[in-house]
Amino acid sequence: MRYLTALVEPNGRSAFHPLGAQLSADPSIERRAIHHVELLADDTVLLFAEASGSQERYAEIMEDSPHVRDFIVSGDDHWMAVSLFDPSPMTRQTLELQRESHLVIDTPIHFTSDGAIKITCLGTDEIFKRLSEHMVASESITFELLEMGDYEPDESSFSRMFTSRQEEVLETAVELGYYSVPRQATLEDIGEVFGIAPTTAGEHLRKIEARVFSEIVR
Repeated sequence: MRYLTALVEPNGRSAFHPLGAQLSADPSIERRAIHHVELLADDTVLLFAEASGSQERYAEIMEDSPHVRDFIVSGDDHWMAVSLFDPSPMTRQTLELQRESHLVIDTPIHFTSDGAIKITCLGTDEIFKRLSEHMVASESITFELLEMGDYEPDESSFSRMFTSRQEEVLETAVELGYYSVPRQATLEDIGEVFGIAPTTAGEHLRKIEARVFSEIVR
């Protein structure tokens, strides 16, 4: 098994999600990651994504679009959204290629600050060649190959168990010295970095610790 990591940046408004450019440009919404994307039998796309910011503004944008069939949002300041929408030609063709070739899209797929996505795929060199040719030929995106090599799965795969926000909180806790002996930071320090309450920071860390410990002892 091989892996390919690339940076894919839309050149147009509807390269990926039909509302992608509008969502990325809105300062009240931060698109964070895609946890699942699937082309359904009726040619619509089911998307499970992670975001933060204004749910109200997100709902306004989704409700005003003729491309969105349905959507639901769950969470508070950091939330998850499931949407069903009519895909752009680029998205449809890419997901058709993924389905036909058994290409595996590694998730989560993270957004960059300018609306691009950093995506890792698993498959064979032959599949990667077809994918690269498809991407490069498209005028709606810029495709930059970052890395390719043999895929060596991590048996523990701890990072796959966390949301991107949980990863950020954990990284900050380690960097500040929350887990140092003696402890060099408090939950208040961590919460201040993200603008969240200390209790919320503590809840993130407890969920992370519970999942890690469960993985270790299973």
